[in-house]
Amino acid sequence: MTDPIDACLRTLRGRFRRQRPLRSGSLLMTILGDAIAPRGGRVTLGSLIRLAAPLGLPERLVRTSVARLAQDGWLAARRSGRTSEYKLSARGRRRFAAATRRIYGARPRSWNRRWTLILVSPLAAGGLRRERLREELHWLGFGQFAPDVFGHPSFGSAEVHARLAEAGIENHVTLLAARSEHRRDDRRLVRSGWDLAELARAYRRFVAGFAPLGAALRAGAVPRAQVAFVARTLLIHEYRRIHLRDPGLPDVLLPHDWVGTAAYELCRELYRALFRPAERHLTLQARRLAGALPAASRVARGRFARRGRARIKSGSRG
Repeated sequence: MTDPIDACLRTLRGRFRRQRPLRSGSLLMTILGDAIAPRGGRVTLGSLIRLAAPLGLPERLVRTSVARLAQDGWLAARRSGRTSEYKLSARGRRRFAAATRRIYGARPRSWNRRWTLILVSPLAAGGLRRERLREELHWLGFGQFAPDVFGHPSFGSAEVHARLAEAGIENHVTLLAARSEHRRDDRRLVRSGWDLAELARAYRRFVAGFAPLGAALRAGAVPRAQVAFVARTLLIHEYRRIHLRDPGLPDVLLPHDWVGTAAYELCRELYRALFRPAERHLTLQARRLAGALPAASRVARGRFARRGRARIKSGSRG
């Protein structure tokens, strides 16, 4: 009889491997950020090769991708004899700290109707500098209302200053606090700043892809440790790719029955169910130069726990 979780996983893994380009480096960064960072942040190259193999990444591709990530400044390496160990660089840790808050946290529910606006300085008129500013602000979730005007309804000015300072671009922008006169103006800003229709389509594909796994777990299927790790990695990888494009708008600014809420709840439920057996696989397969990985941090064990416990129980078959 076919294991229902194995059947779901074959579909999910096949969908990932059909992506073009495959973006193996992005998947490795998901493993490093989701699995390795909470357990000391260091892992040997051989461990990454073992962890990536059941996801369909061959050793040669892992070696090439890790070398490219190190060359691009995302990873730092050290060697002991013939063994290489990797960790996120300072740049990688800063970016993942910001991403972690967005990926594993719930969207703000209430709103005081105040906007944080960012005006790009004329001194940032250089093409490369302006493009970097635009990319950083879009990554933070800001919408673009005019060529040099960006805004967001949830970020406070202190938080924005801190994030722009990390990126080294705080001296090229001016921050303003604003409040619209009418709710229709708020809705108009949302329509001009973000493409929520495309984001909703991406969330619907995510829900459709992972709903069968949720159904199998709710029906009592119990994942093996390796299967749980692969499923958790693909879950966070797919969710991260979509959710980091989500500006995190408060409920009042979103369409009724916003599908992003259903996607978050499904991701939370599955992640909490898969967490423990996936950690057992990590313990068995991953090493650092100093030996075994330390236990997962308390913060990692509490991911997605903000809105209550998942309904699925996370047992294990090994």
